[in-house]
Amino acid sequence: MAANSRGSYVSPEAYLVGEDNSPVKHEYRGGQIYAMAGASNAHVLIAVNLATTLRTHLRGKGCLTFASDTKVHIQAINTYHYPDVIVTCDERDRSFSDFVRYPCLLVEVLSDTTEAFDRGDKFADYRQLESLQEYVLVS
Repeated sequence: MAANSRGSYVSPEAYLVGEDNSPVKHEYRGGQIYAMAGASNAHVLIAVNLATTLRTHLRGKGCLTFASDTKVHIQAINTYHYPDVIVTCDERDRSFSDFVRYPCLLVEVLSDTTEAFDRGDKFADYRQLESLQEYVLVS
């Protein structure tokens, strides 16, 4: 991940507006914007296979499964991340069009460039989510 070049504070509102118009995905943490690294085909296939399996398993249970392009908003620390797979069974998430706030499951497919962050700071961020029951790392 590379931080925004100016290093200055960006409001969450400005981030969301910019993200809607950006061809590149960015995560938002502590007023800083970080460009997401591109994923390999193997990474994408693993994420899609997991999301498909979870969606099939959860069919009819009122849960939603998202892959890659949906943000999680960690309201307690005003942070936005893009997990590889998200499952939410919370009705409140149906009212958000750009992100999820109440996930019960988050999955990250590890890569050499993201593993340390996924295991460290990102995991610390995710632990702020009261709804989160499971965090799965796939290597």
